[in-house]
Amino acid sequence: MAKYLISFPAAAMVARDDALAAADRDSHAVIEAAKAAGVYVFGGGIDAAVPPVLVSAGGEVADGGYPWAPPLDGGFTILELPSREEAVVWAARIAQACRCDQELRVFLFDPQS
Repeated sequence: MAKYLISFPAAAMVARDDALAAADRDSHAVIEAAKAAGVYVFGGGIDAAVPPVLVSAGGEVADGGYPWAPPLDGGFTILELPSREEAVVWAARIAQACRCDQELRVFLFDPQS
C-alpha cells in the first residue's frame, strides 16, 4: 500500500464565514471515517500565526523560509491506501467537506524514519 498526501493551500479555502463551521464539522467527519476505515496516518495544518524560520546545517537561524519558494501553509492529510483510485475517492470526500479542491500526491514514506 502507498501513502498519499492530500492537501490544500490556505488561499484555496474560500468558504464564506457562515460555511466555515459546517466545513470544520464535515472535514472532521471524513477524518473520523478514514480512521474507522484504518487508512488514516496523520493530518493537520500549518499554524499561520507562527512564522517559519530557516535553520542551517550549522544551527544558524534566519527569519522566514526559503526566499525562493512559495509559502507552505494550509491543511494536510496522509492516508495509506491500496490504490491511486481509492486515494482520489478520499481526496474528493475531503474536498467536498472542506469546500475546496485538494492536491493529491504520493507520499514517499521512509520506513527507516
